[in-house]
Amino acid sequence: MLDEDLKQVADLIKRSDYIIAFTGAGASVESGIPPFRGSENALWDNYSPDILDISTLHEEPLKTWEFIRDVFYDYMFREDIKPNPTHFFLARLEKEGSLKAIVTQNIDNLHQEAGSKEVYEFHGSAAYITCTTCGYRVAPHQLNMKNLPPKCPKCVNKVLKPDFVFFGEGIPQKAYEASFVAARKCDLCIVIGTSGTVMPASMVPIVAKQNGATIVEIGPTPTELTRNGTTDIFLKGKSGEVSRELEQMLFGNVTN
Repeated sequence: MLDEDLKQVADLIKRSDYIIAFTGAGASVESGIPPFRGSENALWDNYSPDILDISTLHEEPLKTWEFIRDVFYDYMFREDIKPNPTHFFLARLEKEGSLKAIVTQNIDNLHQEAGSKEVYEFHGSAAYITCTTCGYRVAPHQLNMKNLPPKCPKCVNKVLKPDFVFFGEGIPQKAYEASFVAARKCDLCIVIGTSGTVMPASMVPIVAKQNGATIVEIGPTPTELTRNGTTDIFLKGKSGEVSRELEQMLFGNVTN
């Protein structure tokens, strides 16, 4: 990563009227959450994605929920899992009026914890657990995770489901529509921590590019978006470190 590239991106941020960020699992790695794919400790290197297929939840709810508890709620929601400089940088950009929305593939709620308000959760969120029949909703800490699978108190024997998207499910309509409206409106799209291969989410920066936006990508290695020409400027490095450098360059200090 060259200083000239950082300066160019900082200048783009200053001059752009409508900025969005598109984030993936790599944005949360520095918070202690492993990515699902594309790195040494990727989740799907150790587990089969079939465990989070919606049909598995219906057919083997105990097996699915033991995995969900161990991997997501006992791990992702530990007290030491906190927002990192990437999350705080984007929250500051929004507070300063530059960033209009974050489209995230992440389900960890860390953007919101950092202070971001306009967050479109493309793959849902692990912050709540719901009944898909009656809409009953509860926070994870309100459930007894030793008594699995959790069931709806209103619907007899109906197994509850985390609010994130399982394989075999559709994308939440509101998040989907809002994400692509933002992609078509933006003049700068900052891509952070995504492999650029998961459809249809990976179409967000592509649609932004097709509508005239400049695409800036931040990450340790080139991705499919870099290789297929979607990315205009690639800032190589850990997202938190690059975010801190940009924040210092833009504001003269860093918040976290």
